[in-house]
Amino acid sequence: MTWLSVVLVGIGLGDIVRSTSWRPGRVIGHVVAPVVIIGLALLAGLSSWADLLALVLAAAAGAAWAELSRRTQMTGRAALAALAVFAGIVLGLLAFSGAASPTDGPLSTWLHWADLPGHGPLPASRVLLLTGLAVFNVATANIIVRLVLLTIGALRPSDVTAANAAAAAAASLTGHPAPPTQGQPADRLKGGRLLGPMERLVILGLGVAGEFGAAGLVIAAKGLLRFPEIQAAARGNGGGSGGTDPNASPTSGSYAGGPAGIDDVTEYFLVGSFVSWLIALGSLALTA
Repeated sequence: MTWLSVVLVGIGLGDIVRSTSWRPGRVIGHVVAPVVIIGLALLAGLSSWADLLALVLAAAAGAAWAELSRRTQMTGRAALAALAVFAGIVLGLLAFSGAASPTDGPLSTWLHWADLPGHGPLPASRVLLLTGLAVFNVATANIIVRLVLLTIGALRPSDVTAANAAAAAAASLTGHPAPPTQGQPADRLKGGRLLGPMERLVILGLGVAGEFGAAGLVIAAKGLLRFPEIQAAARGNGGGSGGTDPNASPTSGSYAGGPAGIDDVTEYFLVGSFVSWLIALGSLALTA
Protein backbone atom coordinates (compact mmCIF):
# COMPACT_ATOMS: atom_id res chain seq x y z
CA MET A 1 0.00 0.00 0.00
CA THR A 2 2.97 2.29 -0.55
CA TRP A 3 1.22 4.23 -3.32
CA LEU A 4 -1.83 4.86 -1.16
CA SER A 5 0.32 5.92 1.79
CA VAL A 6 2.25 8.47 -0.28
CA VAL A 7 -0.90 9.89 -1.87
CA LEU A 8 -2.71 10.16 1.48
CA VAL A 9 0.16 12.21 2.88
CA GLY A 10 0.12 14.54 -0.15
CA ILE A 11 -3.66 15.00 -0.29
CA GLY A 12 -3.88 15.28 3.50
CA LEU A 13 -1.27 18.02 3.72
CA GLY A 14 -2.91 19.85 0.82
CA ASP A 15 -6.27 19.72 2.60
CA ILE A 16 -4.71 20.96 5.82
CA VAL A 17 -3.32 24.00 3.99
CA ARG A 18 -6.64 24.63 2.25
CA SER A 19 -8.59 24.39 5.50
CA THR A 20 -6.69 27.25 7.10
CA SER A 21 -7.85 30.86 7.01
CA TRP A 22 -4.75 31.78 4.98
CA ARG A 23 -6.00 33.50 1.82
CA PRO A 24 -3.55 31.85 -0.63
CA GLY A 25 -4.27 28.49 1.00
CA ARG A 26 -6.41 27.22 -1.89
CA VAL A 27 -3.66 27.73 -4.47
CA ILE A 28 -0.85 26.63 -2.15
CA GLY A 29 -2.81 23.48 -1.26
CA HIS A 30 -2.98 22.51 -4.93
CA VAL A 31 0.81 22.90 -5.13
CA VAL A 32 1.62 21.15 -1.84
CA ALA A 33 -0.13 17.88 -2.70
CA PRO A 34 1.81 16.94 -5.90
CA VAL A 35 5.10 18.26 -4.51
CA VAL A 36 4.76 16.12 -1.39
CA ILE A 37 3.74 13.08 -3.45
CA ILE A 38 6.77 13.43 -5.73
CA GLY A 39 9.14 14.10 -2.83
CA LEU A 40 7.94 11.12 -0.79
CA ALA A 41 8.04 8.87 -3.85
CA LEU A 42 11.71 9.74 -4.38
CA LEU A 43 12.50 9.22 -0.69
CA ALA A 44 10.74 5.85 -0.74
CA GLY A 45 12.53 4.70 -3.89
CA LEU A 46 9.41 4.63 -6.07
CA SER A 47 11.05 5.29 -9.42
CA SER A 48 9.64 2.74 -11.89
CA TRP A 49 7.30 3.63 -14.74
CA ALA A 50 4.41 1.97 -12.92
CA ASP A 51 5.11 4.10 -9.84
CA LEU A 52 5.29 7.27 -11.92
CA LEU A 53 2.07 6.55 -13.81
CA ALA A 54 0.09 5.61 -10.70
CA LEU A 55 1.23 8.60 -8.68
CA VAL A 56 0.69 11.11 -11.50
CA LEU A 57 -2.85 9.82 -12.05
CA ALA A 58 -3.50 9.88 -8.31
CA ALA A 59 -2.16 13.43 -8.01
CA ALA A 60 -4.45 14.57 -10.85
CA ALA A 61 -7.42 12.87 -9.18
CA GLY A 62 -6.37 14.50 -5.91
CA ALA A 63 -6.53 17.92 -7.56
CA ALA A 64 -10.04 17.08 -8.80
CA TRP A 65 -11.00 16.01 -5.27
CA ALA A 66 -9.69 19.27 -3.83
CA GLU A 67 -11.65 21.44 -6.25
CA LEU A 68 -14.86 19.40 -6.16
CA SER A 69 -14.91 19.23 -2.38
CA ARG A 70 -14.29 22.99 -2.13
CA ARG A 71 -17.16 23.79 -4.48
CA THR A 72 -19.48 21.38 -2.70
CA GLN A 73 -18.79 22.96 0.67
CA MET A 74 -19.61 26.35 -0.85
CA THR A 75 -22.72 25.43 -2.83
CA GLY A 76 -23.94 22.16 -1.29
CA ARG A 77 -24.09 20.52 -4.73
CA ALA A 78 -22.30 17.49 -6.24
CA ALA A 79 -21.16 16.06 -2.90
CA LEU A 80 -21.47 12.52 -4.24
CA ALA A 81 -19.16 13.37 -7.15
CA ALA A 82 -16.43 14.56 -4.79
CA LEU A 83 -16.84 11.49 -2.57
CA ALA A 84 -16.77 9.20 -5.62
CA VAL A 85 -13.49 10.76 -6.80
CA PHE A 86 -11.84 10.17 -3.43
CA ALA A 87 -13.20 6.63 -3.21
CA GLY A 88 -11.86 5.99 -6.71
CA ILE A 89 -8.39 7.15 -5.64
CA VAL A 90 -8.32 4.82 -2.64
CA LEU A 91 -9.80 1.79 -4.37
CA GLY A 92 -7.71 2.23 -7.51
CA LEU A 93 -4.43 2.47 -5.61
CA LEU A 94 -5.36 -0.52 -3.48
CA ALA A 95 -6.37 -2.59 -6.51
CA PHE A 96 -3.01 -2.08 -8.26
CA SER A 97 -0.82 -1.82 -5.15
CA GLY A 98 1.01 -5.01 -6.07
CA ALA A 99 2.77 -3.18 -8.90
CA ALA A 100 4.46 -0.72 -6.54
CA SER A 101 8.24 -0.88 -6.15
CA PRO A 102 9.73 -1.98 -2.81
CA THR A 103 10.41 0.87 -0.40
CA ASP A 104 14.21 0.74 -0.36
CA GLY A 105 15.12 4.37 -0.97
CA PRO A 106 16.72 6.97 1.30
CA LEU A 107 13.80 6.78 3.74
CA SER A 108 14.41 3.09 4.38
CA THR A 109 18.14 3.71 4.79
CA TRP A 110 17.51 6.48 7.32
CA LEU A 111 15.04 4.38 9.33
CA HIS A 112 17.60 1.59 9.63
CA TRP A 113 20.25 4.10 10.70
CA ALA A 114 18.17 6.17 13.13
CA ASP A 115 17.71 4.93 16.69
CA LEU A 116 13.96 5.48 16.84
CA PRO A 117 11.77 4.21 19.71
CA GLY A 118 10.39 0.73 19.20
CA HIS A 119 11.56 -2.82 18.72
CA GLY A 120 14.17 -2.58 16.02
CA PRO A 121 14.11 -0.51 12.81
CA LEU A 122 10.63 0.30 11.50
CA PRO A 123 9.81 -0.77 7.93
CA ALA A 124 9.55 2.23 5.64
CA SER A 125 6.23 1.00 4.24
CA ARG A 126 4.77 0.87 7.76
CA VAL A 127 6.00 4.36 8.59
CA LEU A 128 4.55 5.75 5.37
CA LEU A 129 1.20 4.05 5.98
CA LEU A 130 0.83 5.30 9.55
CA THR A 131 1.93 8.80 8.52
CA GLY A 132 -0.52 8.84 5.63
CA LEU A 133 -3.43 7.68 7.77
CA ALA A 134 -2.61 10.18 10.52
CA VAL A 135 -2.42 13.11 8.10
CA PHE A 136 -5.56 11.94 6.29
CA ASN A 137 -7.55 11.87 9.54
CA VAL A 138 -6.73 15.49 10.36
CA ALA A 139 -8.35 17.51 7.55
CA THR A 140 -9.36 15.20 4.69
CA ALA A 141 -11.57 13.08 6.95
CA ASN A 142 -13.20 16.28 8.24
CA ILE A 143 -14.05 17.24 4.66
CA ILE A 144 -15.57 13.80 4.01
CA VAL A 145 -17.75 14.14 7.11
CA ARG A 146 -18.92 17.60 6.00
CA LEU A 147 -19.73 16.34 2.49
CA VAL A 148 -21.89 13.57 3.94
CA LEU A 149 -23.67 16.06 6.20
CA LEU A 150 -24.26 18.36 3.23
CA THR A 151 -25.65 15.44 1.24
CA ILE A 152 -28.36 14.69 3.81
CA GLY A 153 -29.06 18.37 4.55
CA ALA A 154 -27.72 18.30 8.11
CA LEU A 155 -25.25 21.07 7.25
CA ARG A 156 -25.71 24.17 5.16
CA PRO A 157 -23.25 25.32 2.47
CA SER A 158 -20.86 28.15 3.22
CA ASP A 159 -22.44 30.30 0.49
CA VAL A 160 -25.74 30.23 2.40
CA THR A 161 -24.18 30.95 5.79
CA ALA A 162 -22.04 33.74 4.28
CA ALA A 163 -25.11 35.30 2.65
CA ASN A 164 -26.97 35.13 5.97
CA ALA A 165 -24.07 36.80 7.78
CA ALA A 166 -23.84 39.52 5.12
CA ALA A 167 -27.58 40.18 5.32
CA ALA A 168 -27.43 40.44 9.11
CA ALA A 169 -24.47 42.85 8.91
CA ALA A 170 -26.23 45.03 6.34
CA ALA A 171 -29.37 45.12 8.49
CA SER A 172 -27.38 46.19 11.55
CA LEU A 173 -25.76 49.03 9.59
CA THR A 174 -29.08 50.33 8.32
CA GLY A 175 -30.89 49.89 11.62
CA HIS A 176 -33.39 47.45 10.16
CA PRO A 177 -34.22 44.14 11.83
CA ALA A 178 -32.09 41.25 10.64
CA PRO A 179 -33.84 38.86 8.23
CA PRO A 180 -34.77 35.45 9.67
CA THR A 181 -32.10 32.86 9.05
CA GLN A 182 -31.81 29.24 10.06
CA GLY A 183 -29.07 28.45 12.55
CA GLN A 184 -26.53 25.76 11.89
CA PRO A 185 -26.59 22.64 14.09
CA ALA A 186 -22.83 23.13 14.27
CA ASP A 187 -23.52 26.40 16.12
CA ARG A 188 -25.02 24.37 18.98
CA LEU A 189 -22.23 21.78 19.13
CA LYS A 190 -18.96 23.68 19.20
CA GLY A 191 -15.52 22.28 18.49
CA GLY A 192 -16.48 19.52 16.07
CA ARG A 193 -13.75 20.37 13.57
CA LEU A 194 -11.13 20.03 16.30
CA LEU A 195 -12.64 17.19 18.32
CA GLY A 196 -13.23 15.02 15.23
CA PRO A 197 -9.55 14.73 14.20
CA MET A 198 -8.45 14.29 17.82
CA GLU A 199 -11.02 11.53 18.33
CA ARG A 200 -10.04 9.70 15.14
CA LEU A 201 -6.33 9.93 15.90
CA VAL A 202 -6.88 8.60 19.43
CA ILE A 203 -8.95 5.68 18.08
CA LEU A 204 -6.32 4.97 15.41
CA GLY A 205 -3.45 5.14 17.91
CA LEU A 206 -5.16 2.93 20.46
CA GLY A 207 -6.15 0.45 17.77
CA VAL A 208 -2.61 0.24 16.40
CA ALA A 209 -1.41 -0.38 19.96
CA GLY A 210 -3.97 -3.17 20.32
CA GLU A 211 -6.06 -1.33 22.93
CA PHE A 212 -9.42 -1.85 21.26
CA GLY A 213 -11.32 -1.66 24.55
CA ALA A 214 -9.87 1.77 25.25
CA ALA A 215 -10.82 2.89 21.73
CA GLY A 216 -14.38 1.83 22.46
CA LEU A 217 -14.35 3.90 25.64
CA VAL A 218 -13.38 6.97 23.61
CA ILE A 219 -16.44 6.45 21.40
CA ALA A 220 -18.70 6.02 24.43
CA ALA A 221 -17.22 9.05 26.18
CA LYS A 222 -18.05 11.32 23.24
CA GLY A 223 -21.74 10.54 23.51
CA LEU A 224 -21.74 11.13 27.26
CA LEU A 225 -19.89 14.43 26.96
CA ARG A 226 -22.11 15.73 24.15
CA PHE A 227 -25.38 14.65 25.79
CA PRO A 228 -25.68 17.77 28.03
CA GLU A 229 -25.28 20.03 24.98
CA ILE A 230 -28.01 18.17 23.11
CA GLN A 231 -30.25 18.43 26.20
CA ALA A 232 -29.54 22.18 26.35
CA ALA A 233 -30.50 22.47 22.69
CA ALA A 234 -33.76 20.67 23.43
CA ARG A 235 -34.59 22.96 26.36
CA GLY A 236 -33.69 26.05 24.36
CA ASN A 237 -35.95 24.86 21.58
CA GLY A 238 -38.89 24.07 23.80
CA GLY A 239 -38.32 20.34 23.35
CA GLY A 240 -39.63 20.48 19.82
CA SER A 241 -38.11 19.98 16.43
CA GLY A 242 -38.61 23.54 15.22
CA GLY A 243 -36.26 25.26 12.89
CA THR A 244 -37.26 23.40 9.76
CA ASP A 245 -39.83 24.47 7.22
CA PRO A 246 -41.98 21.56 6.09
CA ASN A 247 -42.60 23.37 2.80
CA ALA A 248 -38.92 23.88 2.05
CA SER A 249 -37.31 21.57 -0.47
CA PRO A 250 -33.98 20.09 0.66
CA THR A 251 -32.58 20.46 -2.81
CA SER A 252 -33.89 23.91 -3.62
CA GLY A 253 -31.06 25.78 -1.92
CA SER A 254 -33.59 27.72 0.17
CA TYR A 255 -33.31 27.43 3.92
CA ALA A 256 -36.12 28.50 6.22
CA GLY A 257 -35.81 30.85 9.15
CA GLY A 258 -35.60 29.99 12.81
CA PRO A 259 -33.05 28.30 15.03
CA ALA A 260 -31.66 24.84 14.42
CA GLY A 261 -34.09 22.39 16.03
CA ILE A 262 -33.24 19.53 18.34
CA ASP A 263 -33.91 17.07 15.52
CA ASP A 264 -31.36 18.92 13.37
CA VAL A 265 -28.79 18.91 16.17
CA THR A 266 -29.31 15.23 16.93
CA GLU A 267 -29.08 14.28 13.25
CA TYR A 268 -25.95 16.37 12.84
CA PHE A 269 -24.33 14.76 15.89
CA LEU A 270 -25.28 11.15 15.11
CA VAL A 271 -24.49 11.18 11.39
CA GLY A 272 -21.29 13.16 11.84
CA SER A 273 -20.12 10.92 14.67
CA PHE A 274 -20.86 7.66 12.89
CA VAL A 275 -19.17 8.79 9.67
CA SER A 276 -16.15 9.94 11.69
CA TRP A 277 -15.99 6.60 13.54
CA LEU A 278 -16.30 4.63 10.30
CA ILE A 279 -13.40 6.61 8.84
CA ALA A 280 -11.30 5.89 11.94
CA LEU A 281 -12.18 2.19 11.86
CA GLY A 282 -11.51 2.03 8.11
CA SER A 283 -8.10 3.61 8.71
CA LEU A 284 -7.43 1.07 11.44
CA ALA A 285 -8.38 -1.79 9.10
CA LEU A 286 -5.74 -0.65 6.62
CA THR A 287 -3.05 -1.06 9.29
CA ALA A 288 -3.92 -4.72 9.95
